Amino acid sequence: MIAILRIGLVAIAFLSLTLALLPVQLLALGFGHPVMRRLPRWWHRVMCKVIGLKVKTIGTLAADRPLLVAANHTSWKDIVVLGSVADVVFVAKSEVRRWPVFGWLARLQRSVFIEREQKRSTGVQVGDMAARLASGEVVVLFPEGTTSDGNRVMPFKTSLFGAASQALALTPQGRVTIQPVTIAYIGIHGMPMGRFHRPVAAWPGTVALGPHFLRVLREGALEVEVHFCSPVVFDAASDRKQTARIVERAIRRTLAAALRGRQPEET
Repeated sequence: MIAILRIGLVAIAFLSLTLALLPVQLLALGFGHPVMRRLPRWWHRVMCKVIGLKVKTIGTLAADRPLLVAANHTSWKDIVVLGSVADVVFVAKSEVRRWPVFGWLARLQRSVFIEREQKRSTGVQVGDMAARLASGEVVVLFPEGTTSDGNRVMPFKTSLFGAASQALALTPQGRVTIQPVTIAYIGIHGMPMGRFHRPVAAWPGTVALGPHFLRVLREGALEVEVHFCSPVVFDAASDRKQTARIVERAIRRTLAAALRGRQPEET
């Protein structure tokens, strides 16, 4: 009964908040007003509290622009978590556009949709990301290309780091900052989250979204750490694949330390 009541309250809060902010966001998008970048963060902050996500940040978002954020990917909750701490746009796989509710919200936040299986369109999509970076927007990329079980970092797909290469020609300073960001789900109901409870936080691709979503709403009280690691400067002399490996190692090291309750030597 308590679980049903909680799900109902979350649904009411979601509808009330979304319907209240929707007209403002649509107008901002129509007129190109800067509030279109800030409004999603307000929405995500409130939804974190409603869902029961307690977010703690370690470090700060880099001030340099253009800025490409590369983060590990555990769940749909990563979007809400990162969206609550920074004004960002996300890179998402094209099928997300067609998802009920989630796809609609992603379009409202001006996500960049990528056709991962269509190699011919990759150049155009990477060009769109580069243009967003050059315009001063913070673009979030999940280089694993899929969600994990939350206990590890999957190997990075390096092709979309090409957006940093293309953005170089569009920026006067001739460089792009890439910042590794680690999202670690570390606690549940005030207790450390071990492997037994990790399925509450993680949403690997083999798990149906509906049951997982309802379980998260029933549980609530998840503690999440967002680690902003040391930025990496990418310029004309940088190697895309090598840079991707550096970023991957930083995220992998930070996640391992966070899940063990330790502070990484360098973030």
